Amino acid sequence: MKINLQNVLPEDIEKRSFEILSDELGERFFSPEQEPIIKRAIHTSADFDYADNLKFSVDAVKKAASAIRKGACIVTDTQMAKSGINKKMLEKYGGEVFCFMSDEEIAQRAKERGTTRATACMDKAAALNRPLIFAIGNAPTALVRLYELMSEGALQPELIIGVPVGFVNVVESKELIMSTDVPYIVAAGRKGGSNIAAAICNAILYMIRDEKI
Repeated sequence: MKINLQNVLPEDIEKRSFEILSDELGERFFSPEQEPIIKRAIHTSADFDYADNLKFSVDAVKKAASAIRKGACIVTDTQMAKSGINKKMLEKYGGEVFCFMSDEEIAQRAKERGTTRATACMDKAAALNRPLIFAIGNAPTALVRLYELMSEGALQPELIIGVPVGFVNVVESKELIMSTDVPYIVAAGRKGGSNIAAAICNAILYMIRDEKI
């Protein structure tokens, strides 16, 4: 069997990938603010379902960009997402990326309260007293706790990226976030992941860098 490989220079691989996925999307139309985010999620996962299941609240991307320019920080629920987010670019605007999942105090607090570490992480984040964007790619319990904190008036996020993946309370936790008036980008259904959370953050950062938002 003969296999024909594309001859693409290393520096052109990403560009070529986006050309391919754009061709495969065909005549699909997305708003200029949402298109880079949808395409980067597809590029990261090779999953074209994100063309349909990514849900955006009104002006979510504009509000996120404004918050980042004013120094908002990003809180994630996994070290993988933290590693994938372009921290140097965020730092240009005064922001940082936080993930508290490995903190000893979080493990102890979760054990004492009988909660997940992700839940305890959201409590710690709420006490930061800084403008925050939450990028949740793994733990639906994090989204549930965010919903509770918002309902209690203890937290008002600049944006919630709700893309946990899985089966237990994943769909329900996303629906909770979409029922609020907080800006959100949510992957409806069971799909998502830390890589998608990071990809969405980076798409917004690149749009800011390129002055597209």
